[in-house]
This record gives sequence, structure tokens and C-alpha cells, in this order.
Amino acid sequence: MMDDGLKSLRARIDAIDDALLKLLSERAGIAQEVGRAKKGEKIYRPEREAQIVRRLRESNPGPLSGDTVERLIREVMSACRALEQTIRVAYLGPAGTFSQQAVAKHFGQDIEALAEVDIDACFQAVETGRADFAVVPVENSTEGAVGRTLDLVVSSPLRICGEVVLPIHQTLMRKHGALDGIQRVYGHAQSLAQCQQWLARHLPHADRVAVVSNAEGARRAAEEADAATLGSESAAALYGLTVVQSRVEDEASNTTRFLVLGTTDAQPSGRDKTSLVMGAKNQPGAVVKLLQPLADAGISMSRLESRPARSGNWEYLFFAVCEGHRQDAGLAAALAEIDARAAFLKILGSYPAAS
Repeated sequence: MMDDGLKSLRARIDAIDDALLKLLSERAGIAQEVGRAKKGEKIYRPEREAQIVRRLRESNPGPLSGDTVERLIREVMSACRALEQTIRVAYLGPAGTFSQQAVAKHFGQDIEALAEVDIDACFQAVETGRADFAVVPVENSTEGAVGRTLDLVVSSPLRICGEVVLPIHQTLMRKHGALDGIQRVYGHAQSLAQCQQWLARHLPHADRVAVVSNAEGARRAAEEADAATLGSESAAALYGLTVVQSRVEDEASNTTRFLVLGTTDAQPSGRDKTSLVMGAKNQPGAVVKLLQPLADAGISMSRLESRPARSGNWEYLFFAVCEGHRQDAGLAAALAEIDARAAFLKILGSYPAAS
């Protein structure tokens, strides 16, 4: 016979579940009213969703973690959004990549996710209207910037309207769960680099084979008894593989930052970033002079990256990520001063800072 105390607790949970369902239905109905009131405006508003997530994380009393609360509310917002419009999001495919995880983390599950063959195709999908947004990797905490993404944002008309910060946990997988007999390890070049010390210790004689994506590595490992692959744990179930070892990345804090790209940037959310790219004039101290207006205005930079320009030999572009929104008075004035000093300036977008 069930203990009366346990029975009472379960009854309370049932009552709370009923209340949750009623509130979720009420929220969805109001979201539909908001959609109708917008009269054709975009359903997805990155700054509004960021404000909701931020408020709930800050007011979270526990015991659920902030990350869990964010995941739950993003799924609620995703489901409510889908009542009005199915958002199409392009990402670096195929299915089972970390890019797909970044899409799910930011947009939730109630979208149409479009797996693309490369980063170029992700940009093209949005530029041609086949997708509403694209999610592409831009930097990794261990291996640095993704050069192709930086090159494309310079020439593309797309704007950065969001960012996703995803902890990257590399998993070693194969057809059966043991290290013995592994002759080859497949993986994207970045994944192989992120795990090189672990591989050197545990599989020193196995060949490391770079492939276009970890999902492609999983597909090959599923067909070869003496091969393994690196990638996300979700790829194991997708490709019928067994996890040999979890978290084989060399750095426990291994993280990748992704950009969300669309046709417009976001409105101010109260905690924003602005990305820009600059070209310095060919004269002594030009780069320092470019950055001085930011320092004078007390604006912090979280990233500064140089890339060779395509306009000529030994010419460089400088990518910067600043705190604040381009509409903020201080940053707007600093950007105007940089524009007057720079040989080239492009504001890539202002967007809510990731949690």
C-alpha cells in the first residue's frame, strides 16, 4: 500500500502539472494575440527573447539550474512561435553536429532545421530566402577563430542578430565500446585538434583522419569495425554507435561561440554586443588610433582578431566585439569617430549577449 505521505506529494505534483498546463495554454493564446497585433512583423524578436531568458535566470529561486530554466523557457517560446510561423534555420550539417546543438539551444525544437554542406551554403540559404536565419561557428576557446565565417561576414549583406555559446564535450564512439583495435580516428579538424593530447596518450598509433564534419566521421565509423570517431554524444544514437569514452577534449572549458545571422540585427535588449570589422590606413600607429575612441568612451572589447584582407598583400582587417548596442549613445559616437579614421568600417550587427 502506498505511503500516505508519498501519495500526498504525488497529488500535489499532479495539481501543479494541471496548473502548468493551464498557464502554458494561456501563454500560447496570448502569444497568438501578440502575433496578430504585429500585423506582419517578424515573429522572432531576439532582444525580447533574451530579456525573458535573462529575467527568469536572475529571478530563479532554484533548485533548477539557470541553464535548465533557460532551456525550458526557450522551448516554451519555440512552441509558441511555431503557432504563428515555422522558422527555418540553416546550420553546418549534417545532422548530429555541434552546430545542430547550437540551433536547438537558441531556437528550441519547434523549427525547421536545414542541414547545409558548408558555411558558405549557410550564408546562401538566408541570402536567397530559403532560410530565415543561419547559425555558424565563429570561434573556439581552444583553437581560435573560424576563418571562413569571418571572411564571409565581410562580404555578406547578412547581419549578426544573436550569439550562442556552447560547451563542447567531445565523445569517442565506434561500433563497439572498447579502445582495443582502433586503427583510425575520424573527426573534423577542429575536433582532432581539441583532443590531440588525449589521443596521443590513449591511441598513439591510430591514424587521425580529418573529415568535413564529425557526422561524416560517425557515418564512416559505423561502417568500419576498426575505426572510431569524435563528435557529440547525440551522434552516437543517430548513427548507431557505442560511446567508448566521454569528454575526451583536452580542455575542460572547451567552448565554441556561434553567430546567428539574419537580414536585420536586433534592437537593444539591455545587455548587448556589437561586432564590427575595420581596415586600418597604412601608417604608423593606425590600429591604435582606430581603437582609441573605444578606450576614450570606456567601452570594453571582448574580442580582437586580425585576418588578411583580399585587397592586397600584407593588408589586414581587424574584427572586434564590443560591449553595448550600436544605438547606445556612447558606442554610436565612438563608431562615428572610428569611421572617420578607418580606411574601411562595417558594423556586422548588434545583438543580445549570450547568457
